[in-house]
Amino acid sequence: MIEKSNFPPKNIEVRGASINNLKNIDIDIPLHKFVAITGPSGAGKSSLAMGILYAEGSRRYLEALSTYTRRRISQAKETGVREVRHIPSAIALRQRLTVPSERSTVGSMSEILSVIRLIFSRLASPVCPNGHKIAPSLAIAKAMDAPGDKMGEITCPTCQVEFMAKSAEDFAYNSGGACPKCHGTGKVQTLDPTKIIPDDNKTINEGAVASWRLPGRNFMNTIAATLGVRLDVPFKDLTNKEKDIVLHGEKKKYAVDFHTSTGRVYSTDGTLYENAYEAVYASLKTAKTERSLTRINKFFKFSTCPLCHGNRLNPELLKQTVAGMNIAEVSNLTLAELVHFECKTINWLPEEMKGIAKAIFKDLEDNLTPLLDLGLDYLTLARNGNTLSTGELQRIQLARTLRTETTGVLYVLDEPTIGLHPDNVSGLLKIFRKLIDQGNSLVVVDHEVSVIEAADWVIEIGPEAGEMGGRIVAEGRPEDLENNPKSMIGKYLSGTAKITSLKKQDISLAQSTQLRVKDYFNLHDVEVAIPDEKLTAVTGFSGAGKTSLILDSLVPAIKNPHALPAQVTKLTTSIKSVISVDAKPVGKNTRSCVATYTSIMDNLRHLFANLLEAKEQKLKISAFSYNNKQGACPTCQGLGKISLDLQYLPDMEQVCPTCQGQRFAPDILKIKWHNYSIAELLNLSVNEAIPVFSHESKILRELTLLQEVGLGYLHLGESTPELSGGEAQRLKLIKHLQKSCKHTLFVFDEPTIGLHPSDIQVLLKVLRRLQKKGATIVIITHDLDIMTNCDYLIDLGPKGGSNGGQVMATGNPFALVKSNNSSLTLQYLRQHLLKYRDRKIVCVRMNYSLI
Repeated sequence: MIEKSNFPPKNIEVRGASINNLKNIDIDIPLHKFVAITGPSGAGKSSLAMGILYAEGSRRYLEALSTYTRRRISQAKETGVREVRHIPSAIALRQRLTVPSERSTVGSMSEILSVIRLIFSRLASPVCPNGHKIAPSLAIAKAMDAPGDKMGEITCPTCQVEFMAKSAEDFAYNSGGACPKCHGTGKVQTLDPTKIIPDDNKTINEGAVASWRLPGRNFMNTIAATLGVRLDVPFKDLTNKEKDIVLHGEKKKYAVDFHTSTGRVYSTDGTLYENAYEAVYASLKTAKTERSLTRINKFFKFSTCPLCHGNRLNPELLKQTVAGMNIAEVSNLTLAELVHFECKTINWLPEEMKGIAKAIFKDLEDNLTPLLDLGLDYLTLARNGNTLSTGELQRIQLARTLRTETTGVLYVLDEPTIGLHPDNVSGLLKIFRKLIDQGNSLVVVDHEVSVIEAADWVIEIGPEAGEMGGRIVAEGRPEDLENNPKSMIGKYLSGTAKITSLKKQDISLAQSTQLRVKDYFNLHDVEVAIPDEKLTAVTGFSGAGKTSLILDSLVPAIKNPHALPAQVTKLTTSIKSVISVDAKPVGKNTRSCVATYTSIMDNLRHLFANLLEAKEQKLKISAFSYNNKQGACPTCQGLGKISLDLQYLPDMEQVCPTCQGQRFAPDILKIKWHNYSIAELLNLSVNEAIPVFSHESKILRELTLLQEVGLGYLHLGESTPELSGGEAQRLKLIKHLQKSCKHTLFVFDEPTIGLHPSDIQVLLKVLRRLQKKGATIVIITHDLDIMTNCDYLIDLGPKGGSNGGQVMATGNPFALVKSNNSSLTLQYLRQHLLKYRDRKIVCVRMNYSLI
């Protein structure tokens, strides 16, 4: 029986949390408060927030549902915790969201488009089959609610013809309202002849026909030779008949002799011939994976649908208007402009319709307000979902959950400030307070100091990452942590941290990359210079044009300078290659680990294969791989664990009973190198492995680099897809730190995702090492510490969407801060530097120094 003094409960009580690297922690998390969880990357923050709080909160809610329902819902796996008390039902917003399909738009994802479709169904001015415009009326609105076959049946007051008015579903481009030509995608695809034969100077034997290099088509050249096509002549020099056979030859079966490399001949009576174009279409029909589709789509060019002009809808639907606008025109309005559309519609409607209109628009306002508060006013309803940044996707999802106005729910947010300009963070905090005011609890995993400062309670996990983390370092109010010597975030809250270590230097644009972009989204005649062998930050609001300028224009232009993107009108550069480094997971599946991603695993296999015992057993290099049948544990096939399907209960995973999680076959585990089995070596952390491999130069070199980039705590066998965004980025850089980076451009898109302020300092050291090797580095960022440490800054704005696309400021960050430039980014940068006043940052003319 619960004592009255303990009810209602004030805290979520977590006891014995030991999932991943959490060290059997006990923690009380305040209910109905804004709680921030922080700590170094890999310390265990997400394990507590997502692995326990969200997993347990969602699991308990699902237990209230029927067995039939639970079998059809993806459930969280069993949590590694002894006890959790007083936890509400939980909703989570994850750091890595699924990329929406090409059919998703801002309108459909935010559900505003559903309201717009209702507006056009109930409030619009329809057109009868004879072309008469009918004024909106209550009679039309009521007809849409009529039962059975009478639903939507109206009579034209001019010609008396009866017809069916359009329902809300009729305006859906994913349903009956789709354009008949593009089927609601807004685009049509056609084969691009230049991709079929990309280089006609090559012979067919040299790969002139690119589509014949698709899987299962590599023998088409042999059939073509049987039909009289010469394979050793440049394609451009073939006769018209030969070219016609290659490009348009009949799809039929032929008798063909195939010659093997050993001189043997295989004769077939019915080998199907597919010409260069048919090979693409046939491959498209059989493609089953995303990777295959991506490869095949390279042969197509996508253009705006000529029938619907990209609006996805059947042109017939555009006859029906509201306040003089059709649904395609309304979909192209920005979210901010929808407010004016509401006023315009209310004023346009007859008096009898204003009541129903206000009720419908109230639903629109409820959807729209949180989106505007979160700084997404520049997005249009028609904007493709797969073109949105991670931050934009998160904010749309957050706004959608807010609309429900729930009470008593636990919201768990993982890095909600991703992609947010500092000015947008204030809007996000406003949303957080609204959630709390509605009677909910909020747990936010974040490193943004302004977010942590605004929290009611802070839980700090550390003190380091991996095995050295997983403990509660400090907890309390933000002001309590400022004076707590154990707290790592405290010095950033108080402003006493060292945020930069730059030295005085001049920034010259004499040696630089010059880029001009004309008419691409909101960029119009924008020209920038990026200094060679320097760190350049590209900043600005979401939607200001950063991605359009760098990822869509600069990167492809440098990759293919002989075929510049259409929007690039100028490129002057000494850069020869470009490397894009993002925070996407490393490796494609759980079989990828730190050792396999680097060359460490290959070197380990060679060490073991060269052992006398291995040679006596005739074990080759391949035997020392858990991805090989000979080397893998026969029970778990090299996964180290087995999964049990418990139907309506969550899938249960347990350690493999044969190999005890070591992945390898028993006979492989018996072979030892310096008293270590290969599994035992993979279980070592980088720091532990360094002395073990002190005399193995190849392995030692990579281990040392891993340690130097701050990944010494990772185990060699640690699964790479489970690494944080910051860890993944640093791991990707390892191979580049081993060679010269002269004439190489590195582009980082939001590299501080998942990084504690102290981790950012580690990242900056890595970037400086790349710079010393001759690299030119461009960082798309909102992080003020990154801006402070860059040599050069390019700020786009003033805001996003149609209000962006302009170069607001360029130059050295410290010189810009000292200037009178009104850029919002610079305003926040000035405040940031003032907060760390103990660093005595002094700006001197165009240069700066730190005292």
